[in-house]
Order: sequence, then structure tokens, then C-alpha cells
Amino acid sequence: MSTPFEKPQIISHIQKSLNYTIFDCKWIPCSAKLVCLGNLARGTGVLQIYEVQGGELKLNREIEKAKPFKCGTFGATSLQQRHLATGDFDGNLHIWDLEAATEPLYSVKAHKEIVNSLDGVGGLGVGDGAPEIVTGSRDGTVKVWDPRQKDTPVANMEPGAGEAKRDCWTVAFGHAFNQQDRCVCAGYDNGDIKLFDLRNMAVRWETNIKNGVCCVEFDRKDIDMNKLVATSLEGTFHVFDMRTQHPTKGFASVSEKGHKSTIWQVRHLPQNRDVFMTAGGAGNLHLWKYDYPAERSGEDSEGGAVGVAGTVNLLQNVTLSTQPIASLDWSPDKQGLCVCSAFDQTVRVLIVTKLNRV
Repeated sequence: MSTPFEKPQIISHIQKSLNYTIFDCKWIPCSAKLVCLGNLARGTGVLQIYEVQGGELKLNREIEKAKPFKCGTFGATSLQQRHLATGDFDGNLHIWDLEAATEPLYSVKAHKEIVNSLDGVGGLGVGDGAPEIVTGSRDGTVKVWDPRQKDTPVANMEPGAGEAKRDCWTVAFGHAFNQQDRCVCAGYDNGDIKLFDLRNMAVRWETNIKNGVCCVEFDRKDIDMNKLVATSLEGTFHVFDMRTQHPTKGFASVSEKGHKSTIWQVRHLPQNRDVFMTAGGAGNLHLWKYDYPAERSGEDSEGGAVGVAGTVNLLQNVTLSTQPIASLDWSPDKQGLCVCSAFDQTVRVLIVTKLNRV
């Protein structure tokens, strides 16, 4: 007999083998479709659109381009347009109309080297302000682009003269809760995490987690900063409480040894910001819940406010592949529906049950 105390289950609903290396997959908002981005064996880029139909993934469209695709986002587009922004191995940022994707709507040589990560904000009804895309690259720079402005980034965060250029592996928007405020968080191969305040064009906070930062994500982009999760090479992730910043101690955090190998990605459940999934190098997914402490801030010896971190609890885990799961995306429309891709050249549609009870 089932009881209300049963844990959520992670069920593999559809599995589709591909003939290329897939780097990223995303649900197309307000649809039963998803897009897969990757690299064909002949060295070209491929973009495929699949539709979930009768328990299968049906290929709707395939587009081949000169350079392999690394990452994509719908974050800077409206729900009506649903334009996809992509970053490729040649440092290009493109925006595509998936209904007519022969030529990009917007194209810029964003970086000198591969675009490792991008994120969008100001679209999809999420976050205030202009539609913007942030890109992070192996060339060590983080740039913010407004698709309405050609060729020039609206912000460029790069190392100063004489500073070493670190490979930027991950970028994320946050704090976009009004027309003026907006932050970008970036993670680097040496363990640096930097929080850039775009309103004041300054580094608001930085720390080092002593291991390459594979992914950073705020629990919500469109609210006053609440929580940030950063994942690392050695299987540890850190949850920072972003509500209280101490002048010297920074933000309170809790760390968890979540996987035995690299945690490639973290994605928060769109319908519940305290639930998130991590994707690991051993082909596994772990579902977590963050529990807040009784008081989120206290006082230090001088009477200044200092944050208090909560705890992280594992709800469920599953091993799907022998290869790393490199990308993961929750459906914004159906709670518990998600898609992930692994380096076994397989895309999987998953259903996570009982999320309304956690």
C-alpha cells in the first residue's frame, strides 16, 4: 500500500540514441518539444528539434551548421517568440528562430575561444529589464549582450592587466527583480566564483571553492537574490544563502559531497525553488531539497548581520548511464518532467513523481 511518506521516484520515460555528441538539451517553452545541440563526427554543429509523441521522441527538424554547438538558452526571449540563443566552439553567439533557422536572427563573434556557457534573462516573463544574454568563455572573459544592440557587449568582465586568464566554465543571471538591479555569477576552472553587480559594474563578492566550478545557478532569476548553488569537479556542491552578505565573511554556505565524481550541472525545479537536481560524471542524477534554518541570519561579535546556512537532504538518486550526464533541463510547464543528455550519445526524457509532496 502506498503511503504519503514515499520518496519521489525518477523514472526514465523515453530514451533516444543519437548519432552525435550532445552537449546541451532544452525544453522549448509552452510545448512538448525539446532542442538538442551538439557536434557531429565530421566536426560540424547540429541542432535537432524533437517532439514527445505517444511515448516516443519524433524528430521534427535537423539543422547542420559549420561549428559545433556547446550551449543554448531560451532565457532572453518572449514566450511568443521562443528564440534560441546558442554558443559555439568558435566563440560565436547566435540567436535562432526555430521555425526558420536557416540564418540566425542575431550573430556576433562573442569570444576568441569556445563559449562554454550562456544564460538569458528578461524574457519568458522571468525577470525585469532588458532581454540580455551572458556568455562565459575559455578566453577568460564574461560578456553581457543585448540582442537589440549589434556587435558590442553591454558589459565585459575580463581580467585586469597582468592578471591570469582563467577558463570560465559557467555563468548565470540572478537578482533581476526590478528594472535596475541585475547580477551575473561566473565560475572558473581554478575554483573562483565571482558575483558581478551589473547595476554598479563592480564585483560584489568573490570566493574560491578550491575546485573547478562546473555549474552555478540561482534558485530564481527574477527575485531578490535568495540562494545560489555551485557544483565542482570533485563531486561537492555548495549552497550559498544570498540574502545576508557579511563585509568580511561574505555569504553563509553549506557544502555537500553529493557525487563520487564531477557534478556537471545543477537545475532548480521551476515550481519549487528549494528542490534541485544535480547531474554527475558517473551517469547519475541526485534530487535534493534545501531546508532553511530557524533563523536565516544572526549577529557576529560586532553586532553585524551574518547569514546562517540551512541543510541539504537527498530525496532520490538514480544511475542512468555509464557516461557523464552533461546537461539537464526541467520543463517550465509540467512539474516533474525533465530532459537530460549524456556522453553515451543518448537523450532521455524523465518523469519525477511526488514533487508536490516534498
